Amino acid sequence: MQEILVLYYSRRGSVRALAEQIAAGIHEVPGAAARVRTVPKVSAVCEATEDDIPAEGPPYVELRDLEECIGLALGSPTRFGNMAAPLKYFVDGLGGAWANGALEGKPACVFTSSGSMHGGQETTLLSMMLPLLHHGMLLLGIPYSELALDATRSGGTPYGASHVAGRDGQAVLSPEELVLARAQGRRLADTALRLARRR
Repeated sequence: MQEILVLYYSRRGSVRALAEQIAAGIHEVPGAAARVRTVPKVSAVCEATEDDIPAEGPPYVELRDLEECIGLALGSPTRFGNMAAPLKYFVDGLGGAWANGALEGKPACVFTSSGSMHGGQETTLLSMMLPLLHHGMLLLGIPYSELALDATRSGGTPYGASHVAGRDGQAVLSPEELVLARAQGRRLADTALRLARRR
């Protein structure tokens, strides 16, 4: 089995729900498996620290997860049109991975959730792509051959899977959001396996 890293930060569970569906899509592709990881919260209090192992959910990401994966799905809630601080903090610390080309030539996709329809999903997805381009990754979106892109009245964009959580942070995905997240996982896994065979 070749592993694809599904790395996300989720505060209320919406991005986690997307990550779970992307992972499920990855597992639908023979020969591929999802390695699901998260990042710790960031605190403005300098002495605040998180436990080495989260109380619940997937483990925290380590550099070897990036080095060992053949592809990456990166997810964050929308924060004023950008990724959330905990994920940005982790990404900003990847200078060593950039210098040694740990992610170069690997396919990647991005996903997000926001509280409203016009809450900055697409700018968040686009801004999340920028550091991945600097790492030399190959970015994948969701093509319009996925009919749910035309049918959705909530989340789901050609830039990546997304979810409209509403002000209450509802983590239940709409049928279209679910279909698109799984499709994105399958597409990432299929592409990653094809590229890995050529190396």
